[in-house]
Amino acid sequence: MAGAAAEQRRLATVVESWLGRPVLIVGDAMLDEWRFADSDRLCREAPAPVLTLRRRISAAGGAANTAVNVATLGGRAVLVAPVGADVAGDELHDCLDRAGVWDRTVSQPGRPTPVKRRMLAGNQILLREDSGDPDDALDPDGVSRLLTALDCATEELRAAAGGEAPTLVVCDYGLGALPAPVRAWLVAQRERYATVALDAHDLADWRGLAPTVVTPSFAEATRLLARAGGASRPTGGTDLHLEHPDGDPTDGPSELTVGAAPGGTHTDSTAHTDGATHTDSAAQTDGTAPGFVRADAPGRAAGISADRPGPVGEPTASEGRVAFTGDGLSVTGTGVTVNTEAGAGVDRAVLAESRLAELHAHTGADVVAVTLDTEGAVVGGADGERRRSHSTPVPASHAVGAGDAYLAAMTLALAADAPLPTAAQLAQLAATITVSDTGTCVCLRDDLLAALDMRPVTGGHPALVGTDELDAIVAAHREAGRSVVFTNGCFDVLHRGHVRYLEQARALGDLLIVAVNSDGSVRRLKGPDRPVNPVEDRGALLAALSCVDHVVIFEEDSPAALIEAVRPDVYVKGGDYPPELVPEAPLVRRLGGQVRTLGYVPDRSTSAIIERIRSHSQDASPHATDREPDAASSQAQVSMSDASPGPRTHPTGAPPTGSSTTTRPS
Repeated sequence: MAGAAAEQRRLATVVESWLGRPVLIVGDAMLDEWRFADSDRLCREAPAPVLTLRRRISAAGGAANTAVNVATLGGRAVLVAPVGADVAGDELHDCLDRAGVWDRTVSQPGRPTPVKRRMLAGNQILLREDSGDPDDALDPDGVSRLLTALDCATEELRAAAGGEAPTLVVCDYGLGALPAPVRAWLVAQRERYATVALDAHDLADWRGLAPTVVTPSFAEATRLLARAGGASRPTGGTDLHLEHPDGDPTDGPSELTVGAAPGGTHTDSTAHTDGATHTDSAAQTDGTAPGFVRADAPGRAAGISADRPGPVGEPTASEGRVAFTGDGLSVTGTGVTVNTEAGAGVDRAVLAESRLAELHAHTGADVVAVTLDTEGAVVGGADGERRRSHSTPVPASHAVGAGDAYLAAMTLALAADAPLPTAAQLAQLAATITVSDTGTCVCLRDDLLAALDMRPVTGGHPALVGTDELDAIVAAHREAGRSVVFTNGCFDVLHRGHVRYLEQARALGDLLIVAVNSDGSVRRLKGPDRPVNPVEDRGALLAALSCVDHVVIFEEDSPAALIEAVRPDVYVKGGDYPPELVPEAPLVRRLGGQVRTLGYVPDRSTSAIIERIRSHSQDASPHATDREPDAASSQAQVSMSDASPGPRTHPTGAPPTGSSTTTRPS
């Protein structure tokens, strides 16, 4: 235990050391849009669900999300990227401002901001619409302004850091933000940056950059190896072989199969219905060396037995098709075949580790981190040091942007001169703790430290606070990029309905502040026989709930003054009515916040509980203790501040840091 605590302190020291470190992020910035809907029927025109939009969230994506993660992890992030002069661009600017990113993006009129729009129902992504075309190239003036912005941002960061060379992060996702002149400029200016991280769909476009670290996905690593060529490698043993057929005009991998290499007698097998193929004994008749299968030979692939499941998965952008078998042993796309004699026990991690030396040679990087989505990552240094990290499998909708968190933490750790094992561990931890819910992943510095058991999530402040402390506490949370949820009530007799209400309110943001009416305020609102419990007890019980971050007591009958002080991102109130009818709604909206109402739960209210207790004490009937009021009578006794409302539809996901949310009435 002592050793584990020492290790956590060592990791936390690295996190503390990168605070304020200057980082310039350049590349393809985009907007992530999440639309949460309900669906309880099919339309008559087609077997398609009818959707009712309930909530919309906008978040920074791509290079912009990497910048947000750098900022929320404690770095000083500056983003340089082309952004359209459109509504999506305006929303992206807002996301950057909320996260504390220095926005040095370059407006590109006539070139739309790339957007990924996802429609969800019941936490399931039903469809995704992408806008933004790689063919929308920057014009010469746009390139010139982008280069000027890069030069100025570099010097701005250097000056802010007292002459220290900044760190550079390049995010090239093939959307046209980094044309050849910009790539050439970055290569030529390499010496101006102490640490350089590269995340690119096509690493071959960045020869000469000599990055400190590259973080390709498994498919991106295979694409680079395919383009680099390797057909002449001899076969034998358990070696892994890669062939890029001479007659294939395409760039990029077509088939990557890990399993037994062909040879001798194989059982004939049929082609998968989705285009992936199985091996038969004819694989050796086309002139290929043993251990290879020509990717252009129909009906053939290597090393997969007929009883293995067919490929499943989403095609990777700019790669034709990439599909993984259910056992994770093959990937298909266009242009290359990799085989092994190691058998079915070989997986992607083994393959990636076996090719790290080649990836180092082809990228010129000191560190190569091949990310394996739900299987973690394989990381290698130029000196041969290897590290394997693991992650927890989650739904795909929870992992959007997790790679950005990984890249940001890895870059900051290496920039702070952390050893490779430490950097790899922190990067994997940052990615893992962001995938707890649907939405674009953002890792907060306090959450990373909390995962190391070095700091409570609330940043060290007590749960029960005074009004005079609230301003400083909220300011600290806002500086860390947290969205604030605020609610208020009497909470006289705490019950299950209250807990459910508060848990669902907490799910709407990163921080929940609960304002509790004082005893005098409750008497004025509820009558002389209330409250049942004094405010000291009510506040202490609320503060003990894990979903409540801070509790504050107020004397007034209205929480207006506290709302003015807190300026919540989301204000939550109980009631089966539209948010427009909430008395505080105009004030909250004037301050830039959103209003949510959570519907009542029948027979779950303080008034109903008190009435039930009184009924039991006054009724002399032997069966009196078994009597329960029906739902209708309980509903009639519910008061707005005491009722524990539950939403008609459970909110899916919390607005991530650096995001904005728009709510429709439930």
